Amino acid sequence: MIDLVYFAWVRERIGVDGEVLLLPPGAATVGDLLDWLATRSPGHAAALGDRAAIRVAVDQAFVGLDAPVTDGVEVAIFPPVTGG
Repeated sequence: MIDLVYFAWVRERIGVDGEVLLLPPGAATVGDLLDWLATRSPGHAAALGDRAAIRVAVDQAFVGLDAPVTDGVEVAIFPPVTGG
């Protein structure tokens, strides 16, 4: 099982603030997981379609798309932080 947490417009497009899901077979990296999540619903596809527009953290550490994903982790998906 993995804990997924969605923030800001990612949450709004998906329609929930989080999910607990079985890690799908073949999802070894963050990129694999995002590819699979994008197939779950039109909202998931809309939120995850542009990888340049999202950031991912695994267990509260920023990671790239090639980072490994294993059972028991928390994966947070959110837009880039901006400020000024």
